[in-house]
Amino acid sequence: MFDYTPSPTLLADRIILITGAGDGIGRVAAKSFAAYGATVILLGRTTRKLEAVYDEIEQAGHPQPAIYPMNLEGASPNDYENLANTLESEFGRLDGLLHNAALLGTITPLEHYDVKTWYQVMQVNLNAPFLLTKACLGLMKQSKEASIVFTSSNVGRKGKAYWGAYSVSKFAIEGMMQVLADELEANTAIRVNSINPGAVRTKMWTEVYPGKEPETVQPPETIMPLYLYLMGPDSHEVNGQALAI
Repeated sequence: MFDYTPSPTLLADRIILITGAGDGIGRVAAKSFAAYGATVILLGRTTRKLEAVYDEIEQAGHPQPAIYPMNLEGASPNDYENLANTLESEFGRLDGLLHNAALLGTITPLEHYDVKTWYQVMQVNLNAPFLLTKACLGLMKQSKEASIVFTSSNVGRKGKAYWGAYSVSKFAIEGMMQVLADELEANTAIRVNSINPGAVRTKMWTEVYPGKEPETVQPPETIMPLYLYLMGPDSHEVNGQALAI
């Protein structure tokens, strides 16, 4: 486990966008970032879930969050540009971007993989992070120091049978992280890294391992120190790193 004790004001005055913020790791990350002073923008496809996270943050007395419903599977390049324009008019900059949303797809041999499912997984897990990052880079350049964090996986660093589109999309995410980190290192104050959260008690984990008890793996709360570290100023020299819990 990553041993890190953040300052209570670690993320004070920071504007951070989280995808897949309505559930699982995204929900816990949003609440954690807000608890350390950030204004979080909750992006997800289910408004009801986003509103529940919004209410939890507000009731805890943290900075008022914002909600931006978006279905990444069906979003067009113009939708991402509209999002960036909205953020610019409301906040003027973006200090953090956590790419958390993902689809599992199916666990099956590539030979039998459904083509429609393949395209859906690639759209959400790979194309959406690319389009969102591209649209938001101008906003992030307005920050004194900004952090982009991609969510990876064990099967995005070592291929494993039957993981199909999910595994391939996460390998591609690692590649995009490295390319982007190298491009931004010299002329911007934006750092780019990836996190492999490992086995975490989420809806996706229970889909993969339906016969196992959820209590056998760690809840999302236990992995937050690394997420906080990468979003805060203490990691300002960390760039292009594929990190793991």
